[in-house]
Amino acid sequence: MENREPTTAGGMLLQADTCDDGMPSFLDQRTVAALFDGNPAAVAVLDHAHRYTYVNPALEGLNGLPAASPIGRAISRVLPDLRGRAAALRDVLADGKPREETIRGQTRATADADQRFWRATYHRLDADGAACGLMAFVVEITDITSQREELEEARGHVALLSTAAVRIGTTLDMDTTCRELASLVVPDFADVAAVDVFPPEVGHSVRRPAPGVVRLRRAALRGDGDLDEQVQRFGHPGEYVDFTADSPVTRCLAENEPVLDGWENYSSGRSAFTKDRITASRALGLREALVVPLTARGRPLGTLTLVRADGSPAFSGQDVAVARELAVRAGVGLDQARRYDHEHGIARELQRSLLSEPWGPHPHVEIATRYLPADRGVLVGGDWFDVVPLQDGRHLKAMGDVMGHGVEAAVAMSQYRSLLRLLSGEDLPPHQILEQLDGMVERSGLDRAATCLLAVVDRFGGVCEVASASHLPPVFIDPGAAGARVVPVPVGPPLGTGFGGYRTAYVPCGPGTVLFMYTDGLVERRGEDIDVSIRRLASLTLQRGGHLEDLLDQVLDRFGEDAEDDIAVLASRIREGPPVVRPTPPE
Repeated sequence: MENREPTTAGGMLLQADTCDDGMPSFLDQRTVAALFDGNPAAVAVLDHAHRYTYVNPALEGLNGLPAASPIGRAISRVLPDLRGRAAALRDVLADGKPREETIRGQTRATADADQRFWRATYHRLDADGAACGLMAFVVEITDITSQREELEEARGHVALLSTAAVRIGTTLDMDTTCRELASLVVPDFADVAAVDVFPPEVGHSVRRPAPGVVRLRRAALRGDGDLDEQVQRFGHPGEYVDFTADSPVTRCLAENEPVLDGWENYSSGRSAFTKDRITASRALGLREALVVPLTARGRPLGTLTLVRADGSPAFSGQDVAVARELAVRAGVGLDQARRYDHEHGIARELQRSLLSEPWGPHPHVEIATRYLPADRGVLVGGDWFDVVPLQDGRHLKAMGDVMGHGVEAAVAMSQYRSLLRLLSGEDLPPHQILEQLDGMVERSGLDRAATCLLAVVDRFGGVCEVASASHLPPVFIDPGAAGARVVPVPVGPPLGTGFGGYRTAYVPCGPGTVLFMYTDGLVERRGEDIDVSIRRLASLTLQRGGHLEDLLDQVLDRFGEDAEDDIAVLASRIREGPPVVRPTPPE
């Protein structure tokens, strides 16, 4: 084959008629010039070693190099900052099938730091049945790729927000809601997430922090992979974390706006505490934090801190907007949980104060009481008990249950208990106390009905006087007996209805016999007749001289495990001893 001198036609063409080092002979300069010099797509011809043998003006501009500069040099040496697949070039040379690939990186013509994208198509050049090289067509697709990436990012954000609607706030427990928020954003949106909230206002006492320091309770902390364990050094969930005035958390709360902290030049204007924390974070590869406020009804609840590590993209403006929207949605759930917890705490504290131990001990009477609240998913109820001393060494035992749950039920319980103590001073039989209590509640306008069981044991006569306002029957456990007595007593309407009609029953109850009273949480089970549940109490036993506390342990272990409502129980008995002559009242 005849060799010719190299020629130039807009681009560069070397050894146009040889297949050994350059182009096939059928690609002369006129053909190349006519086909590719005016083509807006960048065109290159490569030899077997992926070296340039021709570039057109469009590729010259794309590379940022004079047309002659790349000739005879491999792509990887001319453009070392491009990331393509050399395997695609080899495959085309091997089987002759055209291939496409996306190339990313930078050329001499791209001075900015942003990554660029090109779409390249490769075709094999053959002559006389032999592969002589490759022809590459390159088109820049940076804008298209960026738009596609932005679209994918937007779709991801929409999916994240949609998922948040069903995965955050599934319960009325605040810590659970915080954990749901942290789990949602890691790892798809952040490498580390922390949720810090202000301490509850009821039932918790927190020491005041130093001036200028904000103290929050860490409610949730989540890291991606190994980071989950490593970031625990910054505060485990449940611990209180202090934030100085220069920390992004404090600034976020003060401004009620997102704060983006890249931790660059962090030595300037930072406290020693904050600098130490940033240094520890950077040692883990964490490099940027975004803190957004958690608010509801205009009140701050805490903050959501999102952290990204090396290798993750920096937070964009769209990321900040999405984080803010996530915080808004989480704030609604947290506010509902906080309000529930606030009300639950008030009711719990009120009920605990009202369920104090009965009035001072009496030498002739033993008393044991327990209150077992249902799980946190159930509002505090109106269960209550009381023991009021009467004349002649007797005691009035009361067990009641106000209808409903929450603060209102606890307040109504307080009113019932106060009225009962007032009436007990009249030394009336149980049914008359219920009659007067029913009338007083009905006239007071209290709209919470209640059940109640009253019992007075006469230790001299060996009898127990019992009256019931729609309450469950008492249980009597004789010392050493094989089982207990569930004693049905006349049942009147609930208190607060104004109907009256209560009666007192007289049940044998000698020294050592235990009177056991309870609320429906102990025996009421879904799908089971309550009479069946009550009859199981007949299996209770207590050996002579056995402790009442042991009896209550037995009761709660056997019947309280799967309770769906609060449980209140009371056990009492007359102490055994020598017969006592009842004093004769004065003339």
